Amino acid sequence: MLKGARCESAKCPMERQERSLPPGMAKAFRRAKGTEYGKRLREKQKVKRYYGLFEKQFRKYFAMAQHSKANTGEALMALLERRLDNVICKLGFAPSRKAARVAIVHNHFTVNGVRVNRPSYLVKAGDVIGVRSREGSRKMVKSLLEQENAPQPQQWLNVDVQRLEGKVSVLPSREDVQIPVEEQLVVEFCSR
Repeated sequence: MLKGARCESAKCPMERQERSLPPGMAKAFRRAKGTEYGKRLREKQKVKRYYGLFEKQFRKYFAMAQHSKANTGEALMALLERRLDNVICKLGFAPSRKAARVAIVHNHFTVNGVRVNRPSYLVKAGDVIGVRSREGSRKMVKSLLEQENAPQPQQWLNVDVQRLEGKVSVLPSREDVQIPVEEQLVVEFCSR
């Protein structure tokens, strides 16, 4: 790399001593240790960002999990796994949750033969998620399923590649959630 004449002085941006200091005006101070509140907040934000939720949506799911008879944390994670955009992504019909959300809104998928254009739709056990019979929809999903790095569906999902359908055989449990999150911290944060 070519260095200019400035790099021969103390003002060289490549070799400045300030690189190891935290950002901001008061660079002499070290960052404080994370608080318990901060840890819980980060866990909640991690879950929200992973599933692409806003705060109001997340609070609604948390309220549903609180009213269920199961453990609140496990119920929350199971509810979030049942979202249609997440299921379509896990079936391999879309490369990501964002892409699944866009495809759902553009009416590319059906649930039990009925068009659904809400990514937040909660699937139930026995639901059949299919691709609409339009040529563009089918071509999009076929190209994704034929890729060699296509994801394998989880145990609670079954995929029929020929008919371009997926079936929810059972409801997901906490073991089916693959993100590294401590749901107990999320529950503690939201319950305060």
